[in-house]
Amino acid sequence: MLTKDLLKQVRQIEIRTRGLVNQVFSGEYHSVFKGRGMVFSEVREYQFGDDVRNIDWNVTARFGRPYIKVFEEERELTIMLVVDLSGSLNFGSAEKTKQQIAAEISGILAFSALKNNDKVGLILFTDKIEKFVPPRKGKSHVLRIIRELLSFEPSGKATNIKGALEFLNNTIKKRSIIFLLSDFIDDGYDKILRMVGKKHDLIGLVLNDQREEDFPKIGLVKLKDSESGKEIWADSSDKNFNKFLKKFKAESTAKRKMLFLTSRVDAIEIKTNIPYIKPLTEFFKMRAKRW
Repeated sequence: MLTKDLLKQVRQIEIRTRGLVNQVFSGEYHSVFKGRGMVFSEVREYQFGDDVRNIDWNVTARFGRPYIKVFEEERELTIMLVVDLSGSLNFGSAEKTKQQIAAEISGILAFSALKNNDKVGLILFTDKIEKFVPPRKGKSHVLRIIRELLSFEPSGKATNIKGALEFLNNTIKKRSIIFLLSDFIDDGYDKILRMVGKKHDLIGLVLNDQREEDFPKIGLVKLKDSESGKEIWADSSDKNFNKFLKKFKAESTAKRKMLFLTSRVDAIEIKTNIPYIKPLTEFFKMRAKRW
């Protein structure tokens, strides 16, 4: 049974994300993610300006006047949302956690797929595959995906991006558009990232929080690793503490960016304290220029 609170959350995300799709992303999703090709649609009478190469000579001979073949884009695509539910995604020093931001962005992408009559599926993962929802069409299916994102309770805490991408690679055979939503606090997924990037159109949405590199100076604090459970005491007022955080974050970010660059995988940087609309729209505009 769905609780009233969950239904309210689903409804709020539906209203917000559908509005953003209609107002901001209308047409951009369609233009960026092309269909698989052109397919025959119908035959109609020739009109001035039509390409003579499309004349259907059999129909023309039968009726004694020129007819042409009309083609349209084969639109149907498959969108897969691969969402990290590990412990670190529960962190958020601003209004929302990284997981809540991931749910909202997934809603935008899912409703964009719905608006364009595309299929959308979902993989939830931690250090194992937590949930797989096969790609389908329809509003009820999109709402189910949002419910899963909001209410699913994972049994794992750690992160295994390699395992998630291997499962995707073995399960989704047809070329698809893959959105991988994670904070990418993990290692060992280099090879499979390249493999999936070659087979599919893979896009990483990198979820970050400002406190992961800039901690407030509030003295002695106990810090807990949300994935391993390990606890340490740290002096946040010590200038070396923040210096270490910034260096660690900068090095891990540079490493990830180089991996994505050499693998030819696009990435969208999302911060919990900054509205995600701008980086999303900038991504769509950047991709549109490639066509």
